[in-house]
Amino acid sequence: MQHLYQYVDGDRLREDITQTAKFGSVPVEDGNCRTVLTGTEANKRAREYFVKKLDERGLDVSIDAVGNIAGRWVPENADPTARSVATGSHLDSVVDGGQFDGVLGVYAGLEAIRAIQDASLSPDLPLEVVAFTEEEGGRFSDGVLGSSVAIGASNVADALATTDDTGVTLGEALEEIDFKGEERLDATAWDSWLELHVEQGTRLEETSVSAGIVTHITGTIRCHIDILGEADHAGTTSMESRVDALTAASELALEIESVTNEIVETHSETAVGTVGQFDVEPGSINVIPGSVHLGIDIRDIEYESMERIVSSIRRCLARLEDERAVETTFSRPYDIDPISMSDRCIATLHSAATQAGINTIELHSGAGHDTMHIAKVTDAGLVFAPSEGGYSHSAAEWTDWSDCTTSTRLLAGALYDLATE
Repeated sequence: MQHLYQYVDGDRLREDITQTAKFGSVPVEDGNCRTVLTGTEANKRAREYFVKKLDERGLDVSIDAVGNIAGRWVPENADPTARSVATGSHLDSVVDGGQFDGVLGVYAGLEAIRAIQDASLSPDLPLEVVAFTEEEGGRFSDGVLGSSVAIGASNVADALATTDDTGVTLGEALEEIDFKGEERLDATAWDSWLELHVEQGTRLEETSVSAGIVTHITGTIRCHIDILGEADHAGTTSMESRVDALTAASELALEIESVTNEIVETHSETAVGTVGQFDVEPGSINVIPGSVHLGIDIRDIEYESMERIVSSIRRCLARLEDERAVETTFSRPYDIDPISMSDRCIATLHSAATQAGINTIELHSGAGHDTMHIAKVTDAGLVFAPSEGGYSHSAAEWTDWSDCTTSTRLLAGALYDLATE
């Protein structure tokens, strides 16, 4: 298989990524910026380009009911009914996102299949490359929607009924761009799965390696909290008679920072807690804040530490109600366990890296990816390519083209090995 790596064409991969970056392009002075929300014209063009590239290589293209796209290649010697080895990522972006997030994984997967074809290799199992719908959650969900449907965790009807801020449903948006298919992509039918993604951190850059092999993906709990006080005149309301929702919310934000730092020092160094949303009403300079909505994101590779942060939030809310006379509401609609990558996929990636002469390190993923769903139903692995400066979800996102090519070589070798076991 050694000669397979020379067939990975970095120029071809670069062309696909740069062409996709034009869809939804946002003018910026430095870097590359794109906004590709599910069901928009930019998303349609990105999808159409991907389907065109699948067709060029003779892959059997299918689009499921929630818009997941899969291209399946059955090698000459493979059983067409056999479980396939799958790879891929997503084509949607956050608002003002970068050009590599998701897109690298989709086209690295396709390039890996093209390289295997060009090398005249015929693995024993079919290969698939997938572009999942609504991974970023920029329009219709909290994220990873397409993969949650593919594993059966979400049903098709509920997914299609999700709405954006204007009331448009996912089903309506997919019909508008002509990418609402039939049936459901079934990830449980896959033999195994690998995803290549940009790291979105600096560990690979700091260690000067071109690829990282992920061992765990952090779990994520997202909490939504409303703190209700009393809006009143800033000049005529005495300090002792105020019920200020903002000062109460500020105490909660500092409590989350404090307890998370304590957990990092004493229990789990990978724990993080973030108050990423802080909406104050009525938001006038001369009015005491009457309500605050907080959106909180908690992550770790150990679920216990995540629950400890949630418990501290609940205790803090109870104290604030008692000491500050505010009312509070709490919900946690997004709750995903940490998950480990399969030993089989990790070992295969290490073997492929050795064969290709690629230096790697093992690391965990602090961000969620479609792989965290797929790993629940089949053997799964995740590969990282370096992110310069750690920037992601912005115009500054950058992965050197040579690192894109090297990590794609690793992916191609591992996919071939998984499909020839």
